[in-house]
Amino acid sequence: MTEKTSAAERGRETAVPAATLYETAVNPTLAINPTTPTQGLNTMINKTKDFLAFGTANFEAITASGKIWLAGVQDLNKQFADTAIASYDESIAFAKALSAVKTAKEAIDLQSTLGVASISRAAADAKTLADTSFKLTEQAMAPLKARVAVAIGSLKKAA
Repeated sequence: MTEKTSAAERGRETAVPAATLYETAVNPTLAINPTTPTQGLNTMINKTKDFLAFGTANFEAITASGKIWLAGVQDLNKQFADTAIASYDESIAFAKALSAVKTAKEAIDLQSTLGVASISRAAADAKTLADTSFKLTEQAMAPLKARVAVAIGSLKKAA
């Protein structure tokens, strides 16, 4: 006999037939409580349903967050475009006013006035856009924060 043959023979000697395994492990369990396999299967099905519901709710939260973000970005773009148009209109008005000045002092005064007004307006517009962006981020994150709270609650319940 070769070494492989003896190992195969030893394997056959120690192997337990499936019928014997069923009779020694599964059958006595069924005799004690015949509903045990059904309960286990029902538990598995219910946990799977819970997992799918949790995933569906997460997907819905992501979708809601995306919709909020998209609408907010559109509003931001509109605000930015309105700011750019207003700046352009001011520049055209300045060019017209500059072409009408008679002295260099009038031109310098006009330039100084426009410079101060432009800086003030730019600072105010930047603050408005920053505030709007911050609010948009908070609103878009709200559905996701709610889902995180639910997940943490589920983990605390499971522990």
